[in-house]
Amino acid sequence: MDERVKIEVEGGVADVRLARPDKLNALDPAMFAAIIEAIATLEATAGLRAVVLSGDGRGFCAGLDMASMASVGAGVDVASRAHGIANDFQQVAWGWRMLKVPVIATVHGVAFGGGLQIASGADVRIAAPGTRLSVMELKWGIVPDMAGFALWRGTVRDDVLRELTYTAREFDAAEAVGLGFVTRIAEDPRGEAMALARAIAGRNPEAVRAAKRLANLEGEAEAILMAESAEQVALLRTPNQIEAVMASMHKRAPVFTD
Repeated sequence: MDERVKIEVEGGVADVRLARPDKLNALDPAMFAAIIEAIATLEATAGLRAVVLSGDGRGFCAGLDMASMASVGAGVDVASRAHGIANDFQQVAWGWRMLKVPVIATVHGVAFGGGLQIASGADVRIAAPGTRLSVMELKWGIVPDMAGFALWRGTVRDDVLRELTYTAREFDAAEAVGLGFVTRIAEDPRGEAMALARAIAGRNPEAVRAAKRLANLEGEAEAILMAESAEQVALLRTPNQIEAVMASMHKRAPVFTD
């Protein structure tokens, strides 16, 4: 994993970096395997509170390394679901959304095709000015199949997504904010992401995880309302919830346990 993805954890915040800068962090089989392994490692990391996902070098991720991936699709069993409802290709994006803790992606340079889908798996996306993005798959005669359509639902307007998918045209970070692909722009996206992650790490971790579960819910309002109530009942009067109240009342930093 270290050759393709680097992970450092401090204060409950994981700093995760795609590490193939000479290829703009393009996705080859080794990169797919490393991202899947990284997600599994983070899922098992005790005390984890938040994740910052970025790319080393000049760009976040240029999408598929077409030369190395050219022969992969021929033998793929599309019905195989190795990760719950997702296959290996989808897990590199969907897995970030399914992590128990919030994930903040920092995007710079380029986020094309699969790279945009990976970023879209994050809860929040902070982009550098001038970042270039594209739903690029149609350029290569294929469709987005790394969980993009599931992740973009509810954030990107349907007709806009259709246009961008059908044409594969590039758009910049400023347009991406308006379209719903990016949360906001920052001159130092990684610095802002780390500050945001540390702020999240200072909140009741049980409540943060519950909030992410609720945010991930889809379906009928009745089921979501019931889930809200159930999560709240499970949190009330627990040690961490009481600590959040006491720390706020006494204007001190809270001390939470996992």
